Amino acid sequence: VQLQASGGGLVQAGDSLRLSCAASGRSFSGCFMGWFRQAPGKEREFVTTITSSGTSTYADSVRDRFTISRDNAKNTVYLQMDMLKPEDTAVYYCAAGCGYNRPVRSSTFYHYWGQGTQVTVSS
Repeated sequence: VQLQASGGGLVQAGDSLRLSCAASGRSFSGCFMGWFRQAPGKEREFVTTITSSGTSTYADSVRDRFTISRDNAKNTVYLQMDMLKPEDTAVYYCAAGCGYNRPVRSSTFYHYWGQGTQVTVSS
């Protein structure tokens, strides 16, 4: 089982990026998927999650700027990031977990993790 995150890069404040996370090895259509991030010197933090039925929730810091979506046919989850800020700079990780049909914020419940993709936002 593998989660492959992509789409990171270096952008300026106010720009947009779309991250993708393609899963392989099993179907995650019945599982919840999420994005976490870790900035240098900081703990990994929750960004957003989406249930198998499409219910999503966001960290306060990204609400109204980031949008999570999924394409179960492609076994892929996306993170559309708009109005990026320098404080969004971090390594972004996608993750997946199964067994709950409600938004899950705690990383403890995610059993599958991608390798991370760097997002750098310059001011």
